[in-house]
Amino acid sequence: MFRTGPRNLITDVAGLRVGNASDASLKSGVTTVLCDTPTVAGVQILGGAPGTRETDLLEPHNSVDVVHAVVLSGGSAFGLDAASGVQAALRERGIGLEVGGFRVPIVPSAILFDLRNGGDKDWGRYPPYRELGYEAAQTAAADFQLGTIGTRKPPTSRPMPRSRNAA
Repeated sequence: MFRTGPRNLITDVAGLRVGNASDASLKSGVTTVLCDTPTVAGVQILGGAPGTRETDLLEPHNSVDVVHAVVLSGGSAFGLDAASGVQAALRERGIGLEVGGFRVPIVPSAILFDLRNGGDKDWGRYPPYRELGYEAAQTAAADFQLGTIGTRKPPTSRPMPRSRNAA
């Protein structure tokens, strides 16, 4: 029979740590789950406009069979940059898949649509999600704050109008 862990948190699973980073003016943020050892993961992608990175490698027939972290970010497609920040933090620690003397952290990610939440999205040339991902990885711990942090505000869950001129 299954039972909840002592705190009923994902970090009740030994070897998992959670990190969050938020930007109050952006009203968005990043949450990452770091794995102390390379970990097998799986995914099911649903929804009308999913945004993901490196989730295809989670298919059981692919040659890469472990991940080093998983990222959930706000920012819609811009939020996919958060995984690059987590990768940078892991690479600094020497964590990643060994490929010809080079470490490649495997960090699948998914995004939430929160662009219409009233936050300041005039961030200049580059979106802030890479830095938020790095910060989330740096703060990862077994004990973490609960509530509206990380992705910060609830994502949009209503139907989006379809564009007839989508490029």
